[in-house]
Order: sequence, then structure tokens, then C-alpha cells
Amino acid sequence: MLRQWLLTGSALLILALLSSCQPEPEVAPVVAPTSSYDAAVATKWSTLTLQLVRQSPGFTPPVAARALGYAGLTLYESVAAGMPGRRSLAGQLQQLGSLPQPETGQAYRWPLCANAAQALILKNLFANAPAASRARIDSLEDALARAYAGPDAATDDRSAAYGRAVAEAIFAWSKTDGGHEGYLRNFPAGYVPTTNPGDWQPTENGLRPMQPYWGSNRTFLALDAAMPMPSPLPYSPSPTSQYYAQYLEVYAKNIGLTQQEKEIAVWWADDPSDTFTPPGHSYNLARIVVTTTQADLGKAAETFARTGIAVADAFIICWKCKYTFNNERPYTFVRRFIDPGWVPFWPAPPFPGYSSGHATQSAATAVVLEGLYGNLTFTDDSHVGRGRDVARATDFKARTYHSFWETAEESALSRFLGGIHSRQDNEVGLREGRKIGQHINSLQWK
Repeated sequence: MLRQWLLTGSALLILALLSSCQPEPEVAPVVAPTSSYDAAVATKWSTLTLQLVRQSPGFTPPVAARALGYAGLTLYESVAAGMPGRRSLAGQLQQLGSLPQPETGQAYRWPLCANAAQALILKNLFANAPAASRARIDSLEDALARAYAGPDAATDDRSAAYGRAVAEAIFAWSKTDGGHEGYLRNFPAGYVPTTNPGDWQPTENGLRPMQPYWGSNRTFLALDAAMPMPSPLPYSPSPTSQYYAQYLEVYAKNIGLTQQEKEIAVWWADDPSDTFTPPGHSYNLARIVVTTTQADLGKAAETFARTGIAVADAFIICWKCKYTFNNERPYTFVRRFIDPGWVPFWPAPPFPGYSSGHATQSAATAVVLEGLYGNLTFTDDSHVGRGRDVARATDFKARTYHSFWETAEESALSRFLGGIHSRQDNEVGLREGRKIGQHINSLQWK
């Protein structure tokens, strides 16, 4: 019995000694999800992005929409790994096979990932921005890096490096879409407009056609690229035709606008020389909604990604439609067959009318925002603070909406009121834009 007790005691002693020599199990680092951070990084960068759109030469609406698409996607991909249940869009977007991934078992501070990613992608997308604007990118990056610095410098450095790696990969992918540095070739001299009856003609300001090849760029979504082009009404100068009725309706409304209708037309005009452009207006609506709902960083990132992709693909699809059919603007038809002296309330832009870019991109934006937030009442203050439009005797007053679709319909209506789009331009634009938004919402975000 004593011998058995000694053997048992010795065995237990040996096991205890062996156990004390085993290494301590590794404790996984605590990684706070994006939902634990506010959206300040996202909203501050979106604000600067819109300033860059306005201040950088050559950022016409299609070029601006493209930049917003890549900026929003970069924001989302830089923090998607910190959003439980969310998926990367790599493998879902055209020719985007993979993106850098966070190191397994390492901690990340997601605001720092987003901050570094936005700084790098914007420097690349706005390579021609004025020096003062580019300096603001550095200043904001430095300020946010200090504001969100954690107790561990190694984690901070790792986070920033990851964000930059994501941005570098997305920018490399962007250079293959056909729109890289599009700000350098808005008005290609080699394009000659057709001159068949009913074809679009250059505007009275003498500008050449803007971005006639933009519709051949790669869309973010293959589903959008596969959309068939909807045909416009057949040309007819007959006063009894539907075609004639479309343009007569524009003229009849335009010569008797109410003050409220003038305010709608001016609010949504978003002239590139004075504002952040129509797609910038949509991106600003996303910022307003993020702020109004106090969304967290993850929700904000997805909001800007969906909105950016929506406007980017909308402008490609719409521009493809414009230059496929080369449909004339109201000012051409009205002056020829109705009133030779008519001047529309808003000057016609230098590209074909059908279909409406405002309607297409606003509808796509409305659908993706509704997919994230449902119906929401909010106030659009995008142009509050701008001086009075003296030529049109109109002020810029904040406008309140009770649904996102209401903004799309009013954006489309504004171009009809401005005298530069017919009813078919808007109706087709809204319909096609809705499809684009639905395609984006159907991606595997979760």
C-alpha cells in the first residue's frame, strides 16, 4: 500500500511539473467592431471629397460620379472586416477578384483603417487637385489619426497600413475601367455628332459633346452592364405626334413657371462650375442621412459605398443611352417648330437629352438609401448659404422630404422645369435608375 501511494504521489508530482512548463494559451486581441465607433471619420472624409469635386478641374458629373464610386467602395472595404456578418464586395464586382485582408489574430482600429484608406484613394483620384486642396487631405488625415489613436502604437500603424493596402488595390483596379484620368478628356475633339433629323446638336455655348465615350466604361456591377438600352419615341415633327407633344409640354410649362417651380429647378441644377455636381448632391444626401440617423462607422461606410456605386454606374448606363440615341434637347426642337426665340429657364448642357442623368442617378441613390434606412423624413441643406441666383430671382432654401423616392422625383422634375428635359427623358431615367439601385441592394452585403 505504501509503495502504491509513493508511486501515485510521484506521478502526480511529475504531471504537476510538466503542466507548469506548458506555455500559456494565447489570448486573442480584443478588436472592437466598427459599430462601436461613430461616423465622424466617414462624414469628414465625405465632406472633403465633395470639396475636391468642386475644386478640381475637369470633374464633370460623369467623372465626379466615378470618383465617388471608388471613394465609397474604399471606405467600406477598409472596415468591412470589422463588421460582423458583412462581406467584402471582392468577387462580386466586375474584375475585382480579391483585396488585402487583415492579419489573423491581430488587433485593428477601424477608424484608422478608414482614415488612411480615404487619404490615399483621394490623393490618387484627385491627382490634379490644386495644391491647397491636396494639403487639406494631409491635414485631415493627420487630425483624424491623432483623434483616434489608441494605447498601442503597433496597432495604430498596422491599421493605417491595412487601410492604405486596400486603397492601393482598389485604385489599381480603377485604372482599368476606361475612365482613369477622365478629367483630362471631357471634350474629345475627334467625336463628331450625327446630324440626322431629331439628333442632338451642340449647345448655344459652343461646347463640344461631353464624354461621348463614357458609356463604354466598365460598370461596377455586371448586371448594370447587361441592361438593354430603352428606345425613345420615334422622331416626328408632326403636331399630332407623341414626339411633338413631349416638347410642346416642356415649352408650355417653361414659359409660366411659378416661384416654387423656379426654386426646384435651381436647387437641383448643381452646375459643376458652382457646386459639387449632381452625383455630389446624392453623396451629400447620404452624408445628411448618416448624420441625421447618427449611424455608426460601419453603417456609414456601407451608405457611402452603395451611394457611390449607384451614381457611378448610373452615369455610365445613362451616358451609354445618351450617345446610343443622340436624342435632341427641347431647345433644338422648340426653336425649330414652336418658338424660334425661346430660351429655356436653365441653359442646356453639352450632351444629348435622352435619358436624364439627374433622374437616373437620383433614382439609383433613392433605392439604395431606402434599402438601408427605409422611408425617412430629412432636410436637404446642400445649398443653404449660397448667394441668391440674381439672374433667376431665386434663393436657395433648405428642402424637406418624407422619402428618398421623393428626392428622385423632384430631381427629375427639376430638369423638366428647367426646360432641358422632356417627360420621356425623366420617366425612363427614373425607371432605369431604380433597376440600378435594386441591383446594388441585391449584392451579398451580408
